Amino acid sequence: MRVKYIGMNIGVDGLTDGQEYDCLGIEGEFLRVIDDSGEDYLYPINNPASLSGKNGEWLVIADTSENELEYALSRFLRAV
Repeated sequence: MRVKYIGMNIGVDGLTDGQEYDCLGIEGEFLRVIDDSGEDYLYPINNPASLSGKNGEWLVIADTSENELEYALSRFLRAV
């Protein structure tokens, strides 16, 4: 799975606006993403935010054949 982050930069070892990232899985309300540090971390599905509180969003670039990522994003966004 692959996602693109759109939003504010989160930090040195975080997410960069417009950058694509590998998504290793969906864990509840979080995506496990390999970020700019090269390590995998959990980021919220809804409004991944920086420490300053500025939010972003995920765009699906590549999904599973069952559209698991698209389903998780739409399910969580409808719930809030």
